[in-house]
Amino acid sequence: MKLIGRVREIQKIDKLMNSTQSEFLAVYGRRRVGKTFLIRDYFNNDFDFYATGLAKGNTKQQLTNFTIFINNYFAKTHAVPATWLEAFNMLIQELENKKSLSKKVIFIDEMPWMDTKKSDFMMGLEFFWNSWASAKNDILLIVCGSAASWMLNNLIKNTGGLYNRVTERIKLEPFDLQETKHYFAQKNIVLDHYQIIQLYMVMGGIPYYLDQVEAGKSAMQNIEDLCFRNDGKLRTEFTYIFSSLFREAEKHELILKTLFSKGGALTRDELVKYTQIPTGGTMTKTLNELEESGFITKLPKFGLKTAKSVYCISDFYTLFYFRFIDKAGKYEPNIWLNNIDNPAFRTWSGLAFEQICFAHVPQIKRALNIGGVSSNTYSWQTKGDDEKKGSQIDLVIERRDQVINLFEIKFSINEFVISKDYDAKLRQKIQAFKEATGTRKTIFLTMLTTFGVKPNEYSTSSIQNELTMDDLFL
Repeated sequence: MKLIGRVREIQKIDKLMNSTQSEFLAVYGRRRVGKTFLIRDYFNNDFDFYATGLAKGNTKQQLTNFTIFINNYFAKTHAVPATWLEAFNMLIQELENKKSLSKKVIFIDEMPWMDTKKSDFMMGLEFFWNSWASAKNDILLIVCGSAASWMLNNLIKNTGGLYNRVTERIKLEPFDLQETKHYFAQKNIVLDHYQIIQLYMVMGGIPYYLDQVEAGKSAMQNIEDLCFRNDGKLRTEFTYIFSSLFREAEKHELILKTLFSKGGALTRDELVKYTQIPTGGTMTKTLNELEESGFITKLPKFGLKTAKSVYCISDFYTLFYFRFIDKAGKYEPNIWLNNIDNPAFRTWSGLAFEQICFAHVPQIKRALNIGGVSSNTYSWQTKGDDEKKGSQIDLVIERRDQVINLFEIKFSINEFVISKDYDAKLRQKIQAFKEATGTRKTIFLTMLTTFGVKPNEYSTSSIQNELTMDDLFL
């Protein structure tokens, strides 16, 4: 299959291949996002050495596995070494004997699995890079791993022998909607934008999940088959991705479950209060790992300092799992199709569509013809009291040109109708925002809906801009 998107990532690898020194590339990101596929596709599976870790292997098994790769690549019969120092020295000797007119590419996949408890793996890796590879000018070492916590703490933020040794990093992100559309087209899956958005609300832009979608079935049928049937590939995915990503994954899972149960967005102080995870290093480390792995996003509140930023779940599958899959009992035919008119479905679909919009701010800016205008993105809400109601703005884009776009985001199956009462509600939101923030900037209320706003006497009274789901595919 042809590689979709990944333009910036390819440019980075091009630069490393053309440099006049040895390079050390770390590739990380959420599990199933396509890290291995990117590297394999770029190099057409042609490496000077390749190895991958074993998911549950102990130190002896990892060393045996690594030795098998060395023997297969170099047609040798080395005995399994006792330490990683010996293993990496063995690799150095074989690479020294290999002639190449271009950079020698060494790709070690799922490296975090190799670093078993009390092994000398990091010492061996330091030896390989510091004593040999970095002193040459023709080595490209690529290491890859889904365990973002390990990749960050042991490589990118290493304070020991590999401090500042990683020369480039790639955090691979999920596909956006346009890339998802191209992915389906390449597989001859014909779906309109509404169907694609329904799938994206469940799977996000994770290539492995999208690859499970079958042609000739609607989004609802695919979701039912993949998420609710007893043999559905996404029915048990949640437990697997956490056990493979994080050591001591209980804290990570607790934070996500707490965010979900408390409405989807909490400050750091609120998370400490509800989870009882100690403030300081433990909480900071866990939040950073979840953020770097693509499960949560830290979003500043408009007009407040970073300390008051809120954390929200940004992984679509995780949101869907907590809302529906985790609670699903024995499979019954049409279990998902029968949920369409359920209040839980309407609540989830509204929140998931809002999350899609947050993930596509660059596309929204292009649709508003402000793609080149510097801006910041926020959430905003104010709590009510005895005198006035609380208010919430789905998305705030504060622009450098002294304009603030306030977004009202609505997911519906038809054109959205603005009634007299709803128009009054929109006006109240704008006024509440102005009073609470004290802003003097121009306010543009922007409607972002699936199929647009139905024209009537209220459809233009407060609204300056109108976007539809099609604009998210720009």
